[in-house]
Amino acid sequence: KSAELTKDYRHGDGVLQLQLEDGKVSVYLPEHFNFIGTGPGDLSYSLCTNNLPHLRNPDILVGENDLTALSYLHEPAVLHNLKVRFMDSKLIYTYCGIVLVAINPYETLPIYGTDIINAYSGQNMGDMDPHIFAVAEEAYKQMARDERNQSIIVSGESGAGKTVSAKYAMRYFATVSGSASEANVEEKVLASNPIMESIGNAKTTRNDNSSRFGKYIEIGFDKKYHIIGANMRTYLLEKSRVVFQADEERNYHIFYQLCASGHLPEFKALKLGKADDFHYTKQGRNPVIDGIDDAKEMSTTRNAFTLLGVNESYQLGLFQILASILHLGNVEVKDRDSDSSIIPPNNGHLSVFCELMGVTYQDMSHWLCHKKLKTATETYIKPIPKLQAINARDALAKHIYAKLFNWIVDHVNKALHSSVKQHSFIGVLDIYGFETFEINSFEQFCINYANEKLQQQFNMHVFKLEQEEYMREQIPWTLIDFYDNQPCINLIEAKMGILDLLDEECKMPKGSDDSWAQKLYNTHLKTCALFEKPRMSNKAFIIQHFADKVEYQCDGFLEKNKDTVNEEQIHVLKASKFDLLVELFQDEEKARSPTGAVPATGGRTRLSVKPDKNKGGQASKEHKKTVGLQFRNSLQLLMETLNATTPHYVRCIKPNDYKYGFTFDPKRAVQQLRACGVLETIRISAAGFPSRWTYQEFFSRYRVLMKQKDVLTDRKMTCKNVLEKLVQDQDKYQFGKTKIFFRAGQVAYLEKLRADKLRAACIRIQKTIRCWLARKKYLRMKHAATTIQRYVRGYQARCLAKFLRRTRAAIVIQKYQRMYVQRTCYKRKQAAALVMQCILRAYMARQLYKALLREHKTIIIQKMVRGWLARQWYKRTLKAIVYLQCCIRRMRAKRELKKLKIEARSVEHFKKLNIGMENKIMQLQRRIDDQNKDNRALSERLNSLENSHAAESERLRVELTRLRGAEEDAKNNANKVTSLLEELERLRKDLQNTQKEKKAIEDWAKTYQEEMEKMISELKEQNHLLKNEKNDLNRLIQEQGQQWTEKMQRALKEETQQLEYDLNEERSRYQNLLTEHLRLEEKYDDLKEEITFAVNVPKPGHRRTDSTHSSNESEYTYNSEFAESEEGTRGGEDVSKAILDMSLFLKLQKRVSELEQEKQSLQNELDRREEQFQRARARDDEEHKKARSAELEYESLKRQELESENKKLKHDLNEMRQSLRGSAEAGSAAPGSPAYTVLLDQLNASNEELEVRKEEVLILRSQLVSQREAMQHKETMTEPLPYIEDVQKLTDAKEISQAYMGLKETNRSPRFTRRPTEVNELVSRLRSPFPDYHKLNEDGELWLVYEGLKETNRLLESQLQAQRRSHENEVEVLRGELQSVKEENNRQQQLLAQNLQLPPEARIEASLQHEITRLTNENLDLMEQLEKQDKTVRKLKKQLKVFAKKINDLEGGQMDVSPGQTTDEPVHPVNIPRREKDFQGMLEYKKEDELKLVKNLILELKPRGVAVNLIPGLPAYVLFMCLRHADYINDDQKVRSLLTSIINSIKKILKKRGDDFETVSFWLSNTCRFLHCLKQYSGDEQFMKHNTSKQNDHCLSNFDLAEYRQVLSDLAIQIYQQLIKCMENILQPMIVSGMLEHETIQGVSGVKPTGLRKRTSSIADEGTYTLDSIIRQLNSFHSIMCQHGTDPELIKQVVKQQFYIIGAVTLNNLLLRKDMCSWSKGMQIRYNVSQLEEWLRDKNLMTCGAKETLEPLIQAAQLLQVKKKTDEDAEAICSMCNSLSTAQIVKVLNLYTPVNAFEERVSVLFIRTIQTRLRDRKESPQLLMDTKVIYPVTFPFNPSSLALETIQIPSSLNVGFLTRV
Repeated sequence: KSAELTKDYRHGDGVLQLQLEDGKVSVYLPEHFNFIGTGPGDLSYSLCTNNLPHLRNPDILVGENDLTALSYLHEPAVLHNLKVRFMDSKLIYTYCGIVLVAINPYETLPIYGTDIINAYSGQNMGDMDPHIFAVAEEAYKQMARDERNQSIIVSGESGAGKTVSAKYAMRYFATVSGSASEANVEEKVLASNPIMESIGNAKTTRNDNSSRFGKYIEIGFDKKYHIIGANMRTYLLEKSRVVFQADEERNYHIFYQLCASGHLPEFKALKLGKADDFHYTKQGRNPVIDGIDDAKEMSTTRNAFTLLGVNESYQLGLFQILASILHLGNVEVKDRDSDSSIIPPNNGHLSVFCELMGVTYQDMSHWLCHKKLKTATETYIKPIPKLQAINARDALAKHIYAKLFNWIVDHVNKALHSSVKQHSFIGVLDIYGFETFEINSFEQFCINYANEKLQQQFNMHVFKLEQEEYMREQIPWTLIDFYDNQPCINLIEAKMGILDLLDEECKMPKGSDDSWAQKLYNTHLKTCALFEKPRMSNKAFIIQHFADKVEYQCDGFLEKNKDTVNEEQIHVLKASKFDLLVELFQDEEKARSPTGAVPATGGRTRLSVKPDKNKGGQASKEHKKTVGLQFRNSLQLLMETLNATTPHYVRCIKPNDYKYGFTFDPKRAVQQLRACGVLETIRISAAGFPSRWTYQEFFSRYRVLMKQKDVLTDRKMTCKNVLEKLVQDQDKYQFGKTKIFFRAGQVAYLEKLRADKLRAACIRIQKTIRCWLARKKYLRMKHAATTIQRYVRGYQARCLAKFLRRTRAAIVIQKYQRMYVQRTCYKRKQAAALVMQCILRAYMARQLYKALLREHKTIIIQKMVRGWLARQWYKRTLKAIVYLQCCIRRMRAKRELKKLKIEARSVEHFKKLNIGMENKIMQLQRRIDDQNKDNRALSERLNSLENSHAAESERLRVELTRLRGAEEDAKNNANKVTSLLEELERLRKDLQNTQKEKKAIEDWAKTYQEEMEKMISELKEQNHLLKNEKNDLNRLIQEQGQQWTEKMQRALKEETQQLEYDLNEERSRYQNLLTEHLRLEEKYDDLKEEITFAVNVPKPGHRRTDSTHSSNESEYTYNSEFAESEEGTRGGEDVSKAILDMSLFLKLQKRVSELEQEKQSLQNELDRREEQFQRARARDDEEHKKARSAELEYESLKRQELESENKKLKHDLNEMRQSLRGSAEAGSAAPGSPAYTVLLDQLNASNEELEVRKEEVLILRSQLVSQREAMQHKETMTEPLPYIEDVQKLTDAKEISQAYMGLKETNRSPRFTRRPTEVNELVSRLRSPFPDYHKLNEDGELWLVYEGLKETNRLLESQLQAQRRSHENEVEVLRGELQSVKEENNRQQQLLAQNLQLPPEARIEASLQHEITRLTNENLDLMEQLEKQDKTVRKLKKQLKVFAKKINDLEGGQMDVSPGQTTDEPVHPVNIPRREKDFQGMLEYKKEDELKLVKNLILELKPRGVAVNLIPGLPAYVLFMCLRHADYINDDQKVRSLLTSIINSIKKILKKRGDDFETVSFWLSNTCRFLHCLKQYSGDEQFMKHNTSKQNDHCLSNFDLAEYRQVLSDLAIQIYQQLIKCMENILQPMIVSGMLEHETIQGVSGVKPTGLRKRTSSIADEGTYTLDSIIRQLNSFHSIMCQHGTDPELIKQVVKQQFYIIGAVTLNNLLLRKDMCSWSKGMQIRYNVSQLEEWLRDKNLMTCGAKETLEPLIQAAQLLQVKKKTDEDAEAICSMCNSLSTAQIVKVLNLYTPVNAFEERVSVLFIRTIQTRLRDRKESPQLLMDTKVIYPVTFPFNPSSLALETIQIPSSLNVGFLTRV
């Protein structure tokens, strides 16, 4: 127990007055005092007074990570510190100088995951809380830094956790270092653990998985410090456990695993049963371990064997030998007589043993009961008694198991052996600790001997480190006296030592344990003080070990040292037919002990040099080595290995003997601490100067003890001056070069002074604050009193006023009530009179209305009948007249037809008709069209009239029927008038009677009214109550509705968040898959380069793939810069595809249901589209009809225009003829005359018109051909052609005419004004004396034009019909596809029914495989169809835009002056200059300049110069302009080559300079800009919304680069991840120092005392990082990205990732550092976070989500500062820390450590309360945040407003070979 002195101790006091922890006050005598006390008493006197209790350390030092940091170093202090850490803080690891003390918690703790390994990787040993990973990291780091081999020595009692600690150390090396090859060496190293545990571990009373052998594993590393292999040495296997187990213990695990798996088919031949059926496995009477499934463990063991290369046949052979051992144990031996024994014939177990081992039954049964004796001359076979036979049987079983153990160890070493040369190694020694039992035998003797050797090495190492520290600091070195156990070691191993005498006794023919004990007594009893003889025994001896005295029983020492076995039994086994058994015993002659001493040491130990084969004597001597000699030699070799390495010590402590979780037994713990040397380390440290502080740390901690005048600029002098004043004794401290060394207790004294100073300051502060609070309270009370008085007086005045108002109100109410009663009576009478008047007047009015109504309806009926009769007569007359007209006209038409037929037969008439036939045909065609239109209009009008007439007739018929019914009603009513008059008289009489009765009823009504009023009042009261209840219910319903609304909103919000989370997860999975693909690809490239360098084969050129490949295939092609050959590249792609397919397969297995839903949605989408297509088809038919009519109008306009032009030509020809006649009369026309000029001008005009017509014909024919090609290309598409859409738009005749005139004017442009040879010929004819005018149109050009137009019309009509047929065919195709889909669904259902008949495993696997394949194929097919349709639409739209652009260019170039215009002035030739062509934003380059372009713009470009001097993203713009030109010239090879070169070059520069943040940021920005350019200028409408018209003109016209956009997007993701890694590498070293260790707010927290494991000082020295360093680095990152023109959204994502890394790393270190969990550190963290938030505000980045990533860190800092005492505090913590997991909250509370004496620790009860409240939380059990998480990145489209034609390329880019286009 711990206590506190209530009264200072004085010299001579007989008692101590103490106050215990529970508050009790007691008085104890010093000589009977048996527990720890504390107090500031005289330290020197207390230390020299032996009977005074030990002083306790200050409370702030309790629970320290390092025991050497304690001010008072003694056993109680160490024990108390370990108990507090283990019990209260649940910390199982503690440093003690260079030793790691590990206490077994007997519970599974979540502190060994990969996240913890990553957290400790790269950290200094003192920077984090104690852990086995910290020791492993220190060994790994020293191996790499010092180029020296390392060793980790793990020791402790059985059940202390040695094996688990060694296993975790090996796991750390395997995880951190990885392997240098693809052989998964680290997995093999870890796989050796389950094998060795199964054959070498067993359950004992102290441990369920106790290692019954020692092992030393050397893990080999290459020059890059990757694991390349391992080697294992084993020591002292406990063979006796094979044949004997004590109560509650078990044999080796492998036997129970084998029995649990005996039901498997491959083990049927072993004839195994339950473990209780075999003698060797049932002696412990408890064959089951709680929580362990032996069958499952067997599967793990077999998998480990397979991983290490032991094939199935060898494994079955091993299990066969193990099963035979079990059967051998069940062989029953019976007495034949007193000196002999016999095995009954046909013994079942022996038969199985012989069958499994392949030996004969007779030989084995004979030699189990006999032995062979050899003399010099003869050999005897002697029977042995039953006891000896059983011992021989057990010896054989032990020997076989030992040989098997040795064989397995050899094969494990072979599997872990590497052909690569080992550069260094780290050894892990898992060896037994010091043991002492009630009965100690040969095994305990060897174990304690080994621990003596290890302890000696440990003491020397500790002493050496202390000496080096003092010499380094130039402290006077005083020799420290420490325990040297060399005399004990000499007693055991020196000449004539215990082992030497034991070997000598073994050589004696009649040597015995008794005689050996007498030799020990005679030799050492009087000469060695460490050797003693028990008083009551002559067969035991006592050795004084370093830890304790141990009494050893001599019985069995000789037998165990000899380890004998019957050689004839070995010969029988050697003659076996079982190959594996023969292999085990094939080296028997070369064994290192008479019966296989190799197993005695547990395997291959490499103890001695192999004997020379030519020296048989030497081999014989080697054959007779004893177990003790073997063990001594192997131990010597182990010590040589350890001395050649740098050791690291792990001491495992067993807290209790009952395996209770987190239960601490101080007595057992202190025994083990003494045994493992921890207390010796403490003693050595306490003998010197255990407490050590740097000058800066001392100044920071004890600045409060200094005055201002004591503070100097030199920290060293300041500390010296202060210490001389505070501590008078100069021997209590020493000044080193960098540190101050204190003796034990001085830090506690300084802490007391510091606490007293702070306490006095606190009292003064409290006094002032309490005074201020009291005055504030008085002023509040005074103000409250005056306020109460004011309100009371006001209340009294209001009460008086209220009384007066109520009195007046009562009078007014009485007045109005009386008035109301009188008025109510009057109104009731008035209402009765009015009712009677109203009834009478209404009756009279109704009678009058009925008479008028009958008269009116009669008139209407007459009107309608007369009108109907008149219309009938008119229709008959009209029909007769029309019929008469038709007959007359038909007669006339027949006469005219007969006349026309006669005329048609005459030839002359036919000739007349031929003249102008063309014009008449056109006119008739047009007239027919007009008539058709009129006929259609008339028919439609006629139909509408008929419909209206039919409707009107139906309406009149209905009306007539109704009127007839009304007439009948009128007749019936007339008959009723008389009866109604009689009824009226009778009613008058009834009225008089009724009036008489009325008076009686009124009296009754008055009485009834009074009763009803009373009832109404009661109902009103009930109604009022119901209203109140209703209001309450409404309010409750509203509240519930509001709650439900809020609940639904929360659920909707959570669902939205879940969907966003799922989206991010899916995006993250894709990006992780992309990262894994990149890693595999890089590995593949590296391997290919290594193979290429090894074979020295030059690399051929790069092979491109087609652009229609999928994005993944394209990516594989682009990522490889060179390929070995076409087949080799394909093979590489297949391998990559196989890897990717496997990863996709694993992903798809988890998403079968999602794919099924997606397939169903796609099926619904297909059905919906089919319906839309049906509707669109009907709509298209109507539009085609409209388009056809529009085309006919268009063609008729063309014909009219041609006719008008023909008339104009004829008119011009007549003018020429007239002019020629005039010139003939005046004489021949001379050149220059007016007639000649007119003739020439008209001839030119005619020539121009003729050329225009020819060009129109050519253009129409070319358009016809292009449309036919477009029709053929479109036959497989489902959408109508673009030109049909354009024609459909021209529905107006005016638009059609404008289009035709535009085409005609285009053809009149200057480029069509050339003069062909026909014109020259025509001119020559005109100039001739007698021109032939009839030959002017002899070629019939106009007729050809007309025929061409008719042909064009016919072709267009045929094309429309073909288009209609193609649509119908496509509909049939879609219907067929729909039918095939339905058939596929039916087939899938049949397959599902078939799968249901399979076994469950096969059914699940088959259905999964089938579903995954089917759904993947269907999804890919549907996606391919959608992409193909989208591509076709985009391509056709682009072509339409190109055609429109060409038409606009042609229209812009036409001449303003008509070519037919004439002038009288002479025309002079004018030189027309060519207009400079505008820059189209394209750059042209030659094919051979591509490499130069990529080299100058990517590979050799310096980002800094580009970012500072040029526009952002300039390389991306230049590359895109080059790509535009390649697209413009329609060169697909050039496009693919350029894009491939760009992608490969970017990857190459990133691979070369991937660690440079500026380079990575630069190319991330340019890649995104290039990707945005591809989208912006792709022609897709969704990307063209923000473009200018000029930018739309610059869109790509020939190629769809959507797949390349996907590849570039993947490349941008890879660059982003590289940027994050680069940024993380830069920030990682700064975060812990700047966020945690640096004291941003000076003076808030002081440095606590530290131990030997020095941590980084929290004081900012030169070279340490501060928060300003982090902010400067963030500013640097931000400015670089802004200079490079990175998208703002992308910058936000990068900043969010930066802050996540800062928060995660800081929180992880906080969770793993006990010294950082304090109130002051929480304030520092919150201040640092506020500075980061201020930085976000300055950069306008508060909305990027970066602040939310710091929320866990903020809550952890708040958790450090809030109160942690009551249940209310627990509730507040649970509601506040919603971003922290339960494990993190509990960890912070457990680690919370007071830095000052005024802070209090968190109680265990409070932590349990927190755990209880948070147990319902569903969260991950992971303790640390994953710092490797990268948020999925998105690249929002960000169009550029920069016009491509305005970009100027500077000469600094060295791209002068580019040409602007």
